Amino acid sequence: MENIRSSAQASPTLRRELGTFGAVMMGLGSIVGTGVFVSIGIGAGVAGPAVVLAIALAAVVAVCNGLSSAQLAASHPVSGGTYEYGYKYLNPYLGFTAGWMFLCAKSASAATAALGFAGYMLTLLDVTHPLWRMGLGLGAVVVLTAIVLGGIRQSNATNVLMLTVTLGALGFFVLAGLPGLFANADVNFAPFFPPPSAGVSPWRALLHATALMFVAYTGYGRIATLGEEVRAPETTIPRAMVITLVVTMLLYVAVGVVAVGNVGAETFAVMTVDSSAPLELIAAGYGIPGGATILALGAITAMLSVLLNLVLGLSRVVLAMGRRRDMPPVVARITKAGQTPEVAVVTVGVLIAILVLIGDIRTTWSFSAFTVLVYYAITNLAALQLPDDKRRFPRAVSMLGLAACLFLAFWVEPSVWIVGLVLILAGLGWRWGVRRL
Repeated sequence: MENIRSSAQASPTLRRELGTFGAVMMGLGSIVGTGVFVSIGIGAGVAGPAVVLAIALAAVVAVCNGLSSAQLAASHPVSGGTYEYGYKYLNPYLGFTAGWMFLCAKSASAATAALGFAGYMLTLLDVTHPLWRMGLGLGAVVVLTAIVLGGIRQSNATNVLMLTVTLGALGFFVLAGLPGLFANADVNFAPFFPPPSAGVSPWRALLHATALMFVAYTGYGRIATLGEEVRAPETTIPRAMVITLVVTMLLYVAVGVVAVGNVGAETFAVMTVDSSAPLELIAAGYGIPGGATILALGAITAMLSVLLNLVLGLSRVVLAMGRRRDMPPVVARITKAGQTPEVAVVTVGVLIAILVLIGDIRTTWSFSAFTVLVYYAITNLAALQLPDDKRRFPRAVSMLGLAACLFLAFWVEPSVWIVGLVLILAGLGWRWGVRRL
């Protein structure tokens, strides 16, 4: 084990090129996409108007996890995120499980982002055939993988450009939707909790929606995953995470309230399932010329930004796993200029492309919910092991985050978390096999 750890530490490192602004934009680019354009509609289908409360509850869990991630990243700023924290502060098995769950969760999220992008683009072009959606999603994966191969500076510039368009479009959606919200809120928010159906209580529906919405916040972890490429990580990473989470919470609540207030939770959910482009369809009902087009463009850039950041984050975890020989060592190869782990990036692009072929947004999102909750449970557990001189926030924060993650993980569909548990066992089997070979 010591030889493996020494080998990992002796590997070539990536260049530090991100400041606070760049880190915040990477965090926002990772979050503001699939979560706001797709998952709120999925949550509305589960919890009705109470999805707004689910957004707030998920935000509390996200803050606890974000603070745990921030102090871990500040004390151990390397590529790999919780995979590395698990190794350093817990044990190799939990460290590997975190990395494996991150790969499973975020690969599924990346596929969801690619399909979401295709859904909005095809709605804009008035094309509905599912094969076009998968084909366009695959094309996006190929193009953004090529951009990430160019290095963090090129990726950051592309992300800032796309995110600017996205935030402008969402600002338009909220402001233009206020008249409809005020006119219809009394109808569309009553009853706030959905009536019991098929043996599912309102509270169970709320917790299920909270688990789904939590995934929509987890892009802030990309800042920690890119810790090896952030300047002055001890101060930059915690600051960037807090700013990212505050902005995201305010934006999600505003969009959720306006969307449900204008069309109702049931219609919102149907729009999400049928087109994967609910906000665009809602904006079309505002009666403002070009409104739907503005939302479509914002959604397109949002999904692409999320996909870009996921390829970045996933490739850095694969890089870290290659350094520790939990993946074939070839994936730890870095270009001579220290710009990018080229083999890891290509490997991640291929994996996401395969998942895009599933073509089912709800399936990929529910799977992401379970796996990412397990990942952040390990994050909080690692944060509890920090020595006092490295701790920046009270232990209670990490304890609350750990309890919430473990509790919410089993409120998704049983078939999803059963598959997740099987995948954990399969991952540990993979690790055993790789090390034996």
